[in-house]
Amino acid sequence: MRFLQPVMAGIVAPVVGFASSFAVVLAGLRAVGADERQAASGLLILCVTMGIVAIGLGLRYRMPISTAWSTPGAALLATSGAGGVGYREALGAFAVTGCLIVLAGLSKGLGRMIARIPVPLASAMLAGVLLPLCLAPVHAVAELPRAAVPIVLTWLVLGRFAVTKRWAVPAALAVSVVAVLLLREPGQASSGLLPVLTWEVPALSAQALVGVALPLFVVTMASQNLPGMGVLAANGYRPDLRPILVSTGTATAVGAPFGGHAVNLAAITAQLAAGPDAHPDPDRRWIASVTSGVVYLFLGLASGVAVSLIATSPPLLIETVAGLALLASLASALHASVLSPTSRDAAVITFAVTASGITLLGIGAPFWGLLSGLTYTLLTRPAKTPPTPPPPATPDAPTELSPKPEHPLPRALRATRRSTSVTRPGRHSGIVGRRGFGRGGF
Repeated sequence: MRFLQPVMAGIVAPVVGFASSFAVVLAGLRAVGADERQAASGLLILCVTMGIVAIGLGLRYRMPISTAWSTPGAALLATSGAGGVGYREALGAFAVTGCLIVLAGLSKGLGRMIARIPVPLASAMLAGVLLPLCLAPVHAVAELPRAAVPIVLTWLVLGRFAVTKRWAVPAALAVSVVAVLLLREPGQASSGLLPVLTWEVPALSAQALVGVALPLFVVTMASQNLPGMGVLAANGYRPDLRPILVSTGTATAVGAPFGGHAVNLAAITAQLAAGPDAHPDPDRRWIASVTSGVVYLFLGLASGVAVSLIATSPPLLIETVAGLALLASLASALHASVLSPTSRDAAVITFAVTASGITLLGIGAPFWGLLSGLTYTLLTRPAKTPPTPPPPATPDAPTELSPKPEHPLPRALRATRRSTSVTRPGRHSGIVGRRGFGRGGF
């Protein structure tokens, strides 16, 4: 029981995370031009780098520091199509994103600049990115009812109860696999089940840097790393963020030529390893995150099977599972974006521009959405008013230089009382003298 409980939590967390969001990752890679072999390579390198970083951080700091791929970043790629950039340019943007994450860990200034991005605007941008993908189940029910309706019903039934809510998305994924197998045409086969790492030389372009790297960096920091630190802090863990950012950023840059888009702190599945369900003793929960890293290494071998199933299925059907998996993230992002009345208008503008899916000057909508919200915030910020000077002192008002007020008793009477108290120190008189106070009386 001492090790079994955290080990089981460490097995459940990556399985749930992989099954509930790998379709989003593959959709993002396919949107930037990756073929079946390259998409399997990207999924494999993400699992390998995530596993290595989780094992290393867990053993080094003895804390349940869980890692994950950037699901919001993959959704950004899937919905915007990376603004029309090619696959090699997207890989270059992935590498730049990793370098920016490393710089955020090494530089206090860049970390502060990212932290100063208003949370409502970052949440609104994320909500605008997730909205088109979350609409996929609605379109699938209308266009592919025989396959999509069982998927949605499975998700609804299991999500109704707290005990099975965690398995709602994996169960919906299992139903979608059955639907894919039934819809597959005879003779339609996959290319291979074992993934192979494929190397592509990344290319750099201004369009990819502005349209992919910067939005991917902001979304990953605001929607994964910062919430991941919040989950750890809520469970009593406060690790130094610098080595975490340096490690995940380096893993992102190393995995970029193989198709990995971003490695970061886990946010949703982090609670499975850092919470009391992993182990009652907080000092033993790091075993769960290390176990998760080991499991991710084995899950990477399943990326070939996952890609082959997706390659032989309608894209809308896979987007249905991805949209169901991201509904909770969409709800949280919308709630955080409109929570503050002072920034609500700017957040709505950010959300509307991002959700529009526009592309201007080769740059995708998420960048323009965040820029629009920040511009509106600056334009509507109330001007600083100079401090109001104190009112001038009136002649009748007393000041510190004014003489002290006269004693209410006349001088003659005060002198009489002083002389009486000194010259008549009677022991039994009504006036207590100096000697009487010390020896008798009270």
